[in-house]
Amino acid sequence: MNIESFRDFCLIKNGVTEELPFGPDTLVYKVMGKMFALTGLNSEQFKISLKNTPEKNEELRAEYSCVTGAYHMNKRHWSTILIDGSVKDHLIKEWINESYDIVVNNLPKKIQGELNK
Repeated sequence: MNIESFRDFCLIKNGVTEELPFGPDTLVYKVMGKMFALTGLNSEQFKISLKNTPEKNEELRAEYSCVTGAYHMNKRHWSTILIDGSVKDHLIKEWINESYDIVVNNLPKKIQGELNK
């Protein structure tokens, strides 16, 4: 996966916007105004940060050396994945989907309804 395929995969999801709320160096993907994925634009290595449950984040960090607590984020809920080829793209896409789903499932029911129109 590269930044272009990451971007394309995030943007095909329903209700997603691409923003730069932290300045020009951090690309953020939000669903209905809530973050589910982000990446730095000036990093030497391509990394993405995703939301997940604390339990799942612990599992991923124990199993994959490329998964660590997200810098400047709540490390219980956010992990950073170094995209170094050690994890297949289909698995990274699964993790992006999980992050998106967690955020959507925590939206108020009214907003979830608007998203599904």
